[in-house]
Amino acid sequence: MLYGSILQQLETSHRYSTRPIHFGVYYKNTLVSLCHALEDHVLTKNDQPLVIAAFQQGKWYAQEAQRYTDIAKHSRAVVIMAADDAGFIEHPTSKLDNVDLVGLKPGDSVSQEWHLIILSPEYTAMVLCQELSEADYSCRGIPNTDLERKFYGLWTFEPELVKETANLAIAHIQKYNPQLAEKLTNDVNNITTTVSSVQDVSTVVSRVIDYLKIEQDHIYTATTKKVESLDRNLVSNEIQALLRMAQLMDLSDINNPMAATEVAGIVETMGQLLDLPAWQIKRLRLAALLHRIDPMQKAESMINHSNSSRYADDPNCPLTCSLIPGVQALRIMPRLRAVAQIITHQSEWWDGTGKPTGLAGDDIPLESRILALAAEYQWRVNQYRYSEDKGIELFARALDHCREQQSTRFDPKLVDTLTLLVMGLQQGLDLPLLKPKYSSSIWLLDSRWDVQNKHSQQMKIYLQ
Repeated sequence: MLYGSILQQLETSHRYSTRPIHFGVYYKNTLVSLCHALEDHVLTKNDQPLVIAAFQQGKWYAQEAQRYTDIAKHSRAVVIMAADDAGFIEHPTSKLDNVDLVGLKPGDSVSQEWHLIILSPEYTAMVLCQELSEADYSCRGIPNTDLERKFYGLWTFEPELVKETANLAIAHIQKYNPQLAEKLTNDVNNITTTVSSVQDVSTVVSRVIDYLKIEQDHIYTATTKKVESLDRNLVSNEIQALLRMAQLMDLSDINNPMAATEVAGIVETMGQLLDLPAWQIKRLRLAALLHRIDPMQKAESMINHSNSSRYADDPNCPLTCSLIPGVQALRIMPRLRAVAQIITHQSEWWDGTGKPTGLAGDDIPLESRILALAAEYQWRVNQYRYSEDKGIELFARALDHCREQQSTRFDPKLVDTLTLLVMGLQQGLDLPLLKPKYSSSIWLLDSRWDVQNKHSQQMKIYLQ
């Protein structure tokens, strides 16, 4: 990271904190899709956000300047930072009363960054990235194709992180325009940020996935190794979008803020007790992290999926049905069809009286049965944790509740497995409650899918 850059300052401030920041690598085509999706939500709202953007060169701003005219109409203030070159100042958007330009001096580290910071009372989001240096590209060298340029950084919806970054950006603007910095500081102080509503985040995430999917369609027919890496980067960010939504759903649930993480830990341990293969445990863990994704059923997609054979249902996943619209965002992503199936059928009952299709017994996917039991157990433990009756040990009390429903709602064999897990908890077993690194989520995918679809390289934890 370049010394003095906004990205470097943010990383330094969190390096030894309880909230370290995990960064990822993004191709330019991914960042374009992300920024357009996040900006579009501004155009649909009237909550007057503060928008701070940084472009590496004025020419990149000039390409987006007309779009920023529309954004300015919905914003209290728009600030653009970029290297001061041709076309940067002359565009009519720059003349708007609530648009300010900050021309960066040669050698300014921020001139190598790509930022979009959106701060409002009801919606916060940001993309914060820095282009890789020539040395970072190593022996491959700087790419010839613009879309294959790589950037290091993160994107997030977290209000506190967005507000902190906005203040760092304003401090940098202070060096160029103290009066503007003072005005922006007042704007930030007057904005009381809260976690975005689940519905708002659902809509944004749906839009992010759509933009990424559209960009993916542009490169899907190509077969070169470089294009394949672009495709993988887009897929990783589709998953990140969903995981971020799940994270915010937990944060907005003040009564059960660790639901997804704790359920993921339970299903992972149950999978190990059942001796499931590693790929299946990873898939089950991802389903657990996303198991409360139901609010996405209200988010409309821009893509007409019925016209694309690429997204047609996989005959190898016959149980993935259309009765649960909340998982449609998963179903259009081939790698996540199995996860969509798990989530869809978590509400089936062992005796066949559940929904959505009334499956019974072993006809219910195993992972769906595990997820259903784990989610109920976690919810009960959390409920009893805050109950007035402290006399009964909460692990045993939650287990007894699940036992009452074995052979009706839950698979009796899995209740036995849960019993073993609870015995371990009572003896001091710690669940693997590791939160996912949202910048490196592609490792959660079932690598067998790639083999079946002629993606020969093994999934890696890091992005190429």
